[in-house]
Amino acid sequence: MAFLPAEIIKIKRNGGALSFDEINEFILGYSRGHIPDYQMSALLMAIYFRGMTSEETLSLTKAMLHSGEVVDFSSLPQFKVDKHSTGGVGDKTSLILGPIVAAAGVPVPMISGRGLGHTGGTLDKLEAIPGFNTQKSLPEFIELVRKHLICFIGQTKEICPADKKIYALRDVTATVESLPLICASIMSKKLAEGIDGLVLDVKYGSGAFMKTPALAEELALNLMSIARGYGKKVTALLTNMDQPLGRYAGNSLEVEECVAIMKNEKFIGPAGYDLYHDTRELSLRLSAHMLLLAGVGKSEDESYKIANDILVSGKALAKFEELCSIHGGALEKLPKPKHNIVVTSEKSGFIHGFHTESIGVAGILIKAGRAQTSDIIAPTAGIEFHVKVGDEIQAGDAIFTLHGDDKDLLQSALPLLKSAINISLPKIAKPSLILKTLS
Repeated sequence: MAFLPAEIIKIKRNGGALSFDEINEFILGYSRGHIPDYQMSALLMAIYFRGMTSEETLSLTKAMLHSGEVVDFSSLPQFKVDKHSTGGVGDKTSLILGPIVAAAGVPVPMISGRGLGHTGGTLDKLEAIPGFNTQKSLPEFIELVRKHLICFIGQTKEICPADKKIYALRDVTATVESLPLICASIMSKKLAEGIDGLVLDVKYGSGAFMKTPALAEELALNLMSIARGYGKKVTALLTNMDQPLGRYAGNSLEVEECVAIMKNEKFIGPAGYDLYHDTRELSLRLSAHMLLLAGVGKSEDESYKIANDILVSGKALAKFEELCSIHGGALEKLPKPKHNIVVTSEKSGFIHGFHTESIGVAGILIKAGRAQTSDIIAPTAGIEFHVKVGDEIQAGDAIFTLHGDDKDLLQSALPLLKSAINISLPKIAKPSLILKTLS
């Protein structure tokens, strides 16, 4: 090894900038087992406290990207595009936007993640469909995208192996909340997909990783800088996660919601509006930006109209059913929860806010999510939302319904859910779903 690991750690500890060669050798050394966990942990903590320049962050991304294979889509000449969300409660848009964009003739290769902590994972939602297999090899992935313009798989052992090892270490060394490490982790996996364009859905609020719009915008700009450094087209939307998205959080229930939206169904809640609206609208907005990057439509409005026409026509549903078929999923056998418990309001007033992260933690308690990677998900477990911020509510009205197969688990989440809502008398305006678009 040309560089001593301890010397590289010392440079960063003292606030210095690392060269690409120093970063690359350290990352490759760790991914190949030549550098031990304790030295990687020391470097991670030094990065956490000292940060990284934009050049260093780009170098870290490149090193992690090339620690494994990069998908080769040279056999597919069309513009390829994906979406990345920073995660939230009830965030299910990939299941709708993927089929919309693919139905417009634009390839959508998606290497997705599983849920961990209070945020859900796309793979868990899809695997709630009996038989749906996300464990495809990279050659299968490439061939399915070539034939069907869409495929969802998990991170394989060939894709960014350094990120997989480093992420596990960050989780146990309290170094997750580091902007350079977050950006390199996200972008190395996205760049490994072989895409030409990327739309970022960067969440802010009580249920988001970034709690304020300013922090979300900082993350978005950093991610966009890396994408552009690799010559990729990129757009970012800053979106609200101060309340759960849509009607449901929970894997089979979220699939049910997405299918209902693709069937053009509505579900009118107690306040008199469609509880599917936010999921539908955000999915369409993200789809529009994906299509616009791919040159389908000359403006956001035109691309939005194309996306909406595909959704309304039933083409998105047909593409989703095709997706289920190529992955072996039996959508008609989507499981239903056996039990439910309704949580009602103890007073009258207006919904002023949710502690969305607590709602996500309640989901973990009923096994709709994971506290650690080894936890087993209960596909039918989930939470239904009857009201949104700004709604008027009367004492005794339903706020949440807990769904699942284990009554005792559902009961265990009641105290957390009851404390996760703020009801007061002054009427407040409904918050915006999308704060701003960065392009």
